[in-house]
Amino acid sequence: MNQAQLDSAIAHADLVEQATLDSLKTFLSIESISTLPAHRTHVRMAAEHVRDELIAIGMQNVQLIEGIVSDTKHEFPLIQAEWMNAPGKPVLLLYSHYDVQPVDPLDKWVSPPFDPVIRNGKLFARGVADDKGQLWIMLKSIEAYMKTAGTLPVNIKILFEGEEESDGEHIARYVASKPDWLKDVTSVVVLDGAMFAAGLPTITNGLRGIVCAEVEVTTLSGDRHSGMDGGAAPNAVRELARIVAALESDDGKVLIPGFYDDILAPDALELASWAKIPFDPKKYQADIGATELIGDQSVSVPHRMWGLPTLEVHGIGGGFSEVGFKTVIPAKANAKISMRLVPGMDPAKIESAFAAFIAKVTPPQAKSTVRFLGNAPAMVVQTSDQSVQLCAQALRETFHKDPVYIRCGGSIPIAGQFARDLNVPILITGFYNEQEANLHAPNENFEVAAFYEGIEAFIRYLYLMGQ
Repeated sequence: MNQAQLDSAIAHADLVEQATLDSLKTFLSIESISTLPAHRTHVRMAAEHVRDELIAIGMQNVQLIEGIVSDTKHEFPLIQAEWMNAPGKPVLLLYSHYDVQPVDPLDKWVSPPFDPVIRNGKLFARGVADDKGQLWIMLKSIEAYMKTAGTLPVNIKILFEGEEESDGEHIARYVASKPDWLKDVTSVVVLDGAMFAAGLPTITNGLRGIVCAEVEVTTLSGDRHSGMDGGAAPNAVRELARIVAALESDDGKVLIPGFYDDILAPDALELASWAKIPFDPKKYQADIGATELIGDQSVSVPHRMWGLPTLEVHGIGGGFSEVGFKTVIPAKANAKISMRLVPGMDPAKIESAFAAFIAKVTPPQAKSTVRFLGNAPAMVVQTSDQSVQLCAQALRETFHKDPVYIRCGGSIPIAGQFARDLNVPILITGFYNEQEANLHAPNENFEVAAFYEGIEAFIRYLYLMGQ
């Protein structure tokens, strides 16, 4: 494919901007909330809508891969498609999701969440940023080539899911099976990222992983009266608090032996990028309402959130917590705990170390059990990787400024699984403004200009990958 074909594809995308926006609005009007059973029909409608669009733009072998549907489980279909008519060229697997978050609290929305509207240059609707708008960027980039050149610069496979906002078990099981269809993939593109700030092109080259656990402490056969038994009967809430307190030092360092042993340090380009991103620690502190920020003071706040592991307690239960007062000595208590992992850390090894440490610090007057609720590995792609550098070039040519490299403190479990099971580089990028898009909150939005720029950038990326 030559420069003239690239220019024609970009010109076509510019010409049909209004039609593209209108078609996105239609997609956004489908209430595809995967976690709420009342919306199962809508989620199915969204899958079929995307399938039909893929067929219309010229993708081949388009199909819905059905999941488990029973009295106890309801999985939504994966959408699979391909275009494999560029011999010798890379095979890109494009990933996105067509399901969205619930809309609560509804009264905080300025306009109805499934009635897309534009205000002040932004398109407002549930799912517009996460991730329907970005899914549409990929489809309309492909369409621009097919409408002009009738061909693509690379081979493309598509795998979209409808459960990213719920459990994601269907796609995880499918990718873990390593079907023949995935064996020739050379790199994966996850368009589920963001720009760090408005107009600032951004590549997310790393994600933290996660281990989720529940710790239960039992001290008695049943709750006891604090007057009758106080001073002799051990209190499960108090013993759990001691266990939780033993997990970290006063300065926030996790005390589990071996917790930091296998960490891979960020590379020089990442550290340089983190140092120049528009991040103000004082403003961040004020924004979240903290009296002080915690963590390793020898590194920057972004470094703490992206490049170091953490341990957080999400909730503690036990005893009596209703309105009023009940003088009991609790027999049982539990805590929900997660650990965010960074590249180099093995979730299974961390689970084993966590369980062993809990057993070690449990006092003799208590019994503890640990139940793990799931994990996902961290992932990182070296900034020197060709797919990353070509993306950087495409972003630079579109936005006329150098992109920044960031990591995400959160997790996209399927991205880590792609890296592990397919053993190929994973590119994560995106085009909504992370600071203002209101993901998972009322008034989710996507700047219309950035949406169009995303299409141009993705057209350029496909071209560069084909060279």
